[in-house]
Amino acid sequence: MTELNGSPATGLGEAAAVELADAARQLGRASVLVVGDAMLDRFFYGEANRISLEAPVPVLCVQRELSLPGGAANVVRNITAAGAAAAFVSVVGDDLAGSDLTALIGRQSGVEPWLLVQGSRATTVKTRFLAHGQHLLRVDTEDPGPLHPKIAERLLRIASDAMAATSVTILSDYSKGVLAGEMPARLITAAKQAGRPIVVDPRGEDYAGYAGADVIMPNRRELAAVTGLPAETDGEIEIAARALLARFAIGAALVTRSEHGMSLVTAEASWHFPAEALDVHDVSGAGDTVAAVLAAGIGARLPLPVAARLANVAAGIVVGKVGTAVARLDDILVRLDPGSGNRTKIVSREAAIEQAERWRRRGWRVGFTHGRFERLHHGHVHLLEQARGACDRLIVAIEGDANPTRRRRHPRAAADRAADLAALPAVDLVCVIEEESPIDMILALRPDLLVKGSDHVEAEIIGADKVTGWGGTVLRAELLPASARGKGAIASPRAS
Repeated sequence: MTELNGSPATGLGEAAAVELADAARQLGRASVLVVGDAMLDRFFYGEANRISLEAPVPVLCVQRELSLPGGAANVVRNITAAGAAAAFVSVVGDDLAGSDLTALIGRQSGVEPWLLVQGSRATTVKTRFLAHGQHLLRVDTEDPGPLHPKIAERLLRIASDAMAATSVTILSDYSKGVLAGEMPARLITAAKQAGRPIVVDPRGEDYAGYAGADVIMPNRRELAAVTGLPAETDGEIEIAARALLARFAIGAALVTRSEHGMSLVTAEASWHFPAEALDVHDVSGAGDTVAAVLAAGIGARLPLPVAARLANVAAGIVVGKVGTAVARLDDILVRLDPGSGNRTKIVSREAAIEQAERWRRRGWRVGFTHGRFERLHHGHVHLLEQARGACDRLIVAIEGDANPTRRRRHPRAAADRAADLAALPAVDLVCVIEEESPIDMILALRPDLLVKGSDHVEAEIIGADKVTGWGGTVLRAELLPASARGKGAIASPRAS
């Protein structure tokens, strides 16, 4: 069995948080192989303001659609969000959903996908219909039967080869057929032959196929069902987990305990981590996040308790978001440094797009504006306050530093300009974009409100036609007279 070292952790003080942040930055050293059930998560958002004349059911008027990789594919999303590289081996059907899922995974950076196609097999799709932030219905399409023998042999061969090129393997079992029968046991054997640790996110109550894994991740209910032992208190979980480890020759168990956090148990020691969530909105996909960060930590050769604690922090971030979400490395670092203040507003382009979608799911109106903001003056503040008054959340994009000509023309670094903007109460998020035009950002963000100064004619505002086309509005904000703007920059509004 691969050796996993570590010592029991104590309370997370300031020094421990700094050490954990340093450990989080090492996640990028890992390359993780994921083998499991890929799914397509589809969301239809709209309004339901009337009852059908055909049956006593609500009529959903769809306003927006969203498709995301789900199941084991969501584990892959979380791995790359944490900064690690991923390889993904799975099976899809020869159908439109399979093509859509393959395209979504293929567009992710840092992923090497190996998605096999099995004819006559349906790709697993979970379709959710939501109105006013509430679920109306979920429709599942799936074929949970075992893979065709030839496909199964090919998958095993590809996964075994991929183990040599990666540092750790995750088996993400959703009971949709990819890990049916002897497949988990054969993959664990292959991992041992390659000298690679293997983490299992299990399903069901028969764990015989997972025997010999390095780490297994049952929840509290599953642990009790598999062992026949109580699993409520810390002591009970330690006893039940060690019984599980002994029965199946598994190295460690990371037991997820809902609002009580997690417990890591080995034959020699145990660690109990309290829940890290500041506010729980949605637990969807939290287990995928735990598996991803835990495995990335193991792949980066972090001590197992450190990897588990990072996974616990990441889970606390994800359950505070709405919908199937990921914990990005920046999110983890900010959570470990709660004194970072306004830095929490400065996010990546991708994080801004994800946050905008979560805000819209709550029914909030998202505004967007962009510019250089070289020297922040009273005119800028006046424009931003008008923008924030016309929406519920305001995202500001600023030009980056990648273009040397632009940098010579505007010498203040993007990080400094972003910090000044983030300190303003009217600004909710700031991101840096390197493109000459903000149109790609606008198309990805799909703001409800686009804001520019009144010195711009609407027809000349970049993206105005797109925003109005999907039902948004354009605000030409009032400008202060030149005499009221001030000759230079205002004092930095950053918090001391």
